[in-house]
Amino acid sequence: MRSEEQSADAVGSRWRKPGAAGVHVSIIRKEYRGKVYEHVFLRQSYRDGGKVQKRTLATLTSMPRSLLDQLRRTLRGETLVPASETFEVVRSLPHGHVAAVLGTARRLEMEKLLSRGPSRERDLALAMVVARVLHPASKLATARGLHDETRFTSLGELLLVGDVDEDELYAALDWLGDEQERIEQRLAKKHLSDGCLVLYDLTSAAYSGEHCSLADFGHPREEHGGRRYRQVRFGLVCNKEGIPVAVEVFPGNTIDSTTVRSQVEKVQKRFGVRRIVLVGDRGVLTDVLLQGKSVPEGMGWVTALRAPAIRALVEAKALQLSLFDQQELAEIASPDYPGERLIACRNPLLAEERSRKREEMLQATEKLLDKIVAATQRARRPLRGEAKIGLRVGAVVNKHSMSKHFRLNITDEGFSYDRDTEGIAAEAAVDGIYVIRTSVPATELAAEETVRVYKGLAQVERAFRSLKGVDLKVRPFYHHLDGRVKAHIFLCMLAYYVERRMRQALAPILFDDDNREAAQARRDSVVAPAQRSLEAERKALTKRTVQGEPVHSFQTLLQDLATVCKNTIVFKVPHQVRDTQEAPTFQRITTPTPLQQRAFELLGVTLA
Repeated sequence: MRSEEQSADAVGSRWRKPGAAGVHVSIIRKEYRGKVYEHVFLRQSYRDGGKVQKRTLATLTSMPRSLLDQLRRTLRGETLVPASETFEVVRSLPHGHVAAVLGTARRLEMEKLLSRGPSRERDLALAMVVARVLHPASKLATARGLHDETRFTSLGELLLVGDVDEDELYAALDWLGDEQERIEQRLAKKHLSDGCLVLYDLTSAAYSGEHCSLADFGHPREEHGGRRYRQVRFGLVCNKEGIPVAVEVFPGNTIDSTTVRSQVEKVQKRFGVRRIVLVGDRGVLTDVLLQGKSVPEGMGWVTALRAPAIRALVEAKALQLSLFDQQELAEIASPDYPGERLIACRNPLLAEERSRKREEMLQATEKLLDKIVAATQRARRPLRGEAKIGLRVGAVVNKHSMSKHFRLNITDEGFSYDRDTEGIAAEAAVDGIYVIRTSVPATELAAEETVRVYKGLAQVERAFRSLKGVDLKVRPFYHHLDGRVKAHIFLCMLAYYVERRMRQALAPILFDDDNREAAQARRDSVVAPAQRSLEAERKALTKRTVQGEPVHSFQTLLQDLATVCKNTIVFKVPHQVRDTQEAPTFQRITTPTPLQQRAFELLGVTLA
């Protein structure tokens, strides 16, 4: 056994008076059988007959080291004060969510995408994109959130735009609108290639102002809280993975199919992608467009037939329902669609869902029609007149688009109705059946792959939900100028470009499915409904990740990251010094939790 004693900062000062003793903390380490054991004592040194002696006053081995350090410093004569009397936090700004979104934007080279060189407008445009993901708001509210005096995040400080006002943001929005064409060309160069698939769809956004010439009433109608709004329409161009490349705004009464040619010309001429396969739904790629010989050269297409066209195929025996006795997918041909491939699919689950919804709508319509029948038969002031009864009946049967399923008998004296059972049965016969049509030959796109490509339009719908829903809130907006309306929607598209990348990276700690390959493997066929992976189902059930962390939605995760703050701390100095010099300050970022640290690692960003 070997033993050694160490005086921990020999705390006892050399007493000048004879017989004076010093107190200190001693650490004794003993090695026994390869292990080192440590003991801590409080000892006193004193003189006895000219010799220095020591005695133990207390055993401190179990005392925490932080308290031992304070004891040593106190015995040394230092005056210890609480940290609250030395430092003061003068400002604390939410920072973690800013670092996550801004870091992702920079990893996507958003600054280079906006402009090849640095400029004030570029920084403000980037600030608006990031702010749109963090907290969608008006330009006035965004300016206040960035300004040094009123900011509520660290974004303005990080981008050095803390002296901005709303007028300057509007000017930056105008600049962004002017740069839209060049920015979209850079996106297309990055995400499109010759012969690629292009997803295209349209949606509408409610307009709450009074002065925009683009706003108009149209179909589908924008209604909120029972009020019908004027609207604008915008079409989104994405690559096959659903990455947004371009967006264009149209008047609110625009018909979907009339926008196709301009979008194809944009991709072919402006972006330089000569051959494309455009994937659009049945409302975008219509018979009038496809069979009217107005398809641009170099454009293949994939779309679907409407329900009346499917029933026509059944009646003409081109589509026989017995095909689906042993299979869910069959490629057929029809002289009504020369030079096209038709791929018929039947989804039993979809058939059940459509049958259920039809019966619900029929019953809801009958309930309202019964009220009209009762109104014509009541004793006091009965409803009379064919015109008056017809108006009431028309409003009811059109409410759920059920007029085709009823036989109506309206007279001046009364009203009666019954179901058109034969028509209902004819429609039910094709429940769950959908037909994909395409101009692309089988050598380039097999039947199953064609169906999968058409279902890829769900990615554009997902983008619309994010743009119009709880995330980016493209609507409602109030801009007066057409150019600012277009720039506003383009700004929201860029924000979705960043958000989509964040969702992909953060999927392991979100409710989103982070194992798409496993989910695809669970499907019996391409026709079957999409399945979530077992890992995603387990997350949804337990609300925990594999590591035991709580699972978040995208919005709640941003709220969690916002609790990581950037604190501005100032030293407290004596009053006599404070009058002559400025108190020193420094910044300190709060330590993230393990879940927050994992989020930053998944995104590949740092808190600095």
